[in-house]
Amino acid sequence: MIGKYANIIVDISHEKVDRPFQYKIPDHLLGTLEVGMRVLVPFGNGNKEIKGYIMEITDKAEYEVSRLKEIIEKTESAIAVEGEMLKLAWWIKNNYGSTMNAAMKTVLPVKRVMKSNTSRTVSLSVSREEATALYRQFLEKKQVAKARLLLALLERETISYLMISQKLNISPQTIKGLESKNIIRIDSQEVYRNPIKNQPEMEQKKTLTLNQEAIVASFCKDFSKGIQKTYLLHGITGSGKTEIYMDMIEFAIAQNKEAIVLIPEIALTYQTVMRFYKRFGDVVAVMNSKLSEGERFDQSERARRGEVKIMIGPRSALFTPFSNLGLIIIDEEHEGTYKSDTVPKYHAREVAMKLAEDVSASVVLGSATPSLESYYRVKQGEFQLFEIMERIGETQLPKVEIVDLRDELKNGNRSIFSELLREKMKDRLQKKEQIMLFINRRGYAGFVSCRSCGYVAKCPHCDVSMTEHKNGKLVCHYCGYECDHLKKCPQCASNYILGFRVGTEQIEELVKKEFPTARVLRMDADTTRKKDDFEKILSAFANEEADILVGTQMIVKGHDFKKVTLVGIMAADMSLAANDYRASERTFQLITQAAGRAGRGNLQGEVVVQTYQPEHYGIVHAANQDYESFYEEEILYRDLMGYPPVANIMAIMIQSKNENTAKETAIQLSDQIKKASVETKAVVIGPATATIGKINDVFRQMIYVKHREYSTLTNIKDDLECFLEEKKEQYKTVSVYFDFNPMNGY
Repeated sequence: MIGKYANIIVDISHEKVDRPFQYKIPDHLLGTLEVGMRVLVPFGNGNKEIKGYIMEITDKAEYEVSRLKEIIEKTESAIAVEGEMLKLAWWIKNNYGSTMNAAMKTVLPVKRVMKSNTSRTVSLSVSREEATALYRQFLEKKQVAKARLLLALLERETISYLMISQKLNISPQTIKGLESKNIIRIDSQEVYRNPIKNQPEMEQKKTLTLNQEAIVASFCKDFSKGIQKTYLLHGITGSGKTEIYMDMIEFAIAQNKEAIVLIPEIALTYQTVMRFYKRFGDVVAVMNSKLSEGERFDQSERARRGEVKIMIGPRSALFTPFSNLGLIIIDEEHEGTYKSDTVPKYHAREVAMKLAEDVSASVVLGSATPSLESYYRVKQGEFQLFEIMERIGETQLPKVEIVDLRDELKNGNRSIFSELLREKMKDRLQKKEQIMLFINRRGYAGFVSCRSCGYVAKCPHCDVSMTEHKNGKLVCHYCGYECDHLKKCPQCASNYILGFRVGTEQIEELVKKEFPTARVLRMDADTTRKKDDFEKILSAFANEEADILVGTQMIVKGHDFKKVTLVGIMAADMSLAANDYRASERTFQLITQAAGRAGRGNLQGEVVVQTYQPEHYGIVHAANQDYESFYEEEILYRDLMGYPPVANIMAIMIQSKNENTAKETAIQLSDQIKKASVETKAVVIGPATATIGKINDVFRQMIYVKHREYSTLTNIKDDLECFLEEKKEQYKTVSVYFDFNPMNGY
C-alpha cells in the first residue's frame, strides 16, 4: 500500500498493545513498506532508536504533520514471525470487520511475560576424597547440617535444591555458605510447565492401507516440489484420517517444517494429543483455553524457540509463533466452533488459508461430513479432493434405523425412549456393551413443532423455523415476520403443537429411572467446567467404568470407544428445526458423526435415530452415510435462496441501551445500504429485532445483506464504517458489529 504515514507498535510483547504511534514515511521508503514489517524509529523525548512493527499504512495524519517523527529505516526485508502475525491481523480487520486492536489481540494472544519455572540442582565442586575429609571435619565441629548435606552428595552425585531444603531440612544460608567456599555447585535449568501430565509410551507408526498410502504419496509429491495448496480429505468415520495426518506431518518435519493441528473441541484435545505424543514425543505441544496462563505462555515460548514442531489445539492454536510453518491441518473442518463468536468473527479455515498463502504452507481439511463451503470449492476446482470410503480393518459401518416418533405417539408411547431404543438398550446392558445417548440441545430451544405429524412452523419468506416468544408470538429473526402462536397444527389439525425443550439432565434422570442398575455418565457444559473434567469423564467411559454416556455435541466428535455398540440420537428434530439456513446440513453432520461412534471395535454397531420427520433428506442420507446425495439436494436449496456457499451473507448487529436509538440507527444503516444496492444489486433483509432482543439492558437489531461476491459485502462494510465515523457524535451511544457468513442465528 502506498501511504504517507505508518501506525507502528513499538513493543508487541507489552500488555498495552492497543497503543500505536504514528510516524511519517520518508520519501525514499514510500511504496516499499507493508503491514507487518519491522522498522527502526526514534522514540520518546530522547529519540532513542528502537524497533517497531507497522500495523497500518494510511494517508490520514492523526496529528499535525510537523509534529510527526520520521521512520529511520527498514530493519530487514523479510517479515519476522511477529510481523507475519500483524500482517494477518490487518487482513482479519479488513476481511471480517473489527478494529485493528481487536484483531491484534486475537493473533497475539500471549502478551504478558510470565515468570519462567526453574529447576535447581546441587552437586560437589570438590573430589570425593576432599568431600569425605570435609565431612569428618564438620562432624568434629558439630556442624551437623553441613555434614548431612555432604553425606547426601557422597551417596548421590546430584540432588535437587528442593529436596535439600525440604527433606534434609538444610537452610538456604548453609547451602549458600558451602557454595561460596566452592565446596558445592548450584545449577539452574529452565523447566517448562507441561500440561501433558501422563506422558504415554512411544508407539510405532501403523501400516497404511493402499488408499491411505496413495493419498500421503500425492501430498508428499506436491510438498517436495514446493507446491502449496488446500486439500479436502473426505473420509468416512473410522477410515483412519488421523494416521494420514501423522504421515503428512512426519514428511513436513523431515523437510524442517512445523505443523499446526486444529481440533474443534477442547474435549478432543486429550485423546488427540495422546495419539500424536505416542508417535512424535516431546515435539508435540498443546494450546487451549483450559490451560493455565503459565502453561499457555510456556507452550508459546517453546514454539517460538523451535523446541516444538507440532502444536495441537482449537482455533487459537492457529496463531502459534512458528518461524517455519509448513502444514496446517484442520480436523472435523465442518464444525461451527472454528468460527469465532466474538469480534473479530473470523473463520479459522479462511484465516488458515490466508496464513498458509503468506508463509508458503499447505492446508489439509479433514471430515467425514465436509462443510458445504469446502465441498463447493472442490467442485469449483479450488481445493483438491482426497476420499476414503472404507473403514480400517474388519470394522463395518453401523446399521442405522430411523424411528418415527409420530407412530410412537399413536401407539400410546409418550416416553422419550422409543420401544426400539429401549429394547436395544436392555440388550446392550445384558451383554455388558456400552451405549451413547446424544441430544443436541445447544441453542435450539424455542422452535414449535407438531408431535402428531412433524410439522414445523417456518417463516414464509426465509424458510427457517420461527421462534416462540413469551408474548404468544412466533417470530422470524431473519426478516422480522411474526404471527400468533398456533393452537392447532395447520397441517393435521392436531392439538399436539408446542415448543420442544429437553436437555441432557432430563435424559440422565429418565435413563436412571428406566435402567436403575446402569452406570450413567453425563457430559455437557455443566459437567465439564473444571480443567480436567473432559479427561476424567472420557477416561472413565473408556475404562468401562460406566455403561451409558449421555451428552451433547462434544460426545460425538472424534472419540473412539471400542465397546460402544449402540448410539441413540434422541431428537434429531432439535437441530433440524433450528432458525438457521444450515439446519439440514448440521442435522446430517450430527447424525453421521454420532453414528460413527458405534462399532469402532470388532463388534457390530447400531444406531437408532428418533425423529418426527423420518422422510427429511438430511436424515435419510445421513442414515445411508451418503454425503454426495445430501450435497446435491442441499446445494440446490442454497442456490435458490441465495445462501452460502453459493452466495454470501453479512449480518450487521446494532446495539444500544436505548431501544429507539437502536431501531432508528438500524433503519438509517439499512437505508444507506439500499441506496448503494441499486448499483451493487445486494439484497437487504431487515432491520429486525435479534433472536434475543435485549441482553444486559442493551437492545439489539439485525440487518442481513446478501450478495454473490464476498468483496461486495466487504465494500459495503467499509462504506458503513466511514458513514459511522463521519457521524460518530450522532452514533456515540451505538455499537455496530459485522459478521460474515454467520454460523449461528441472531
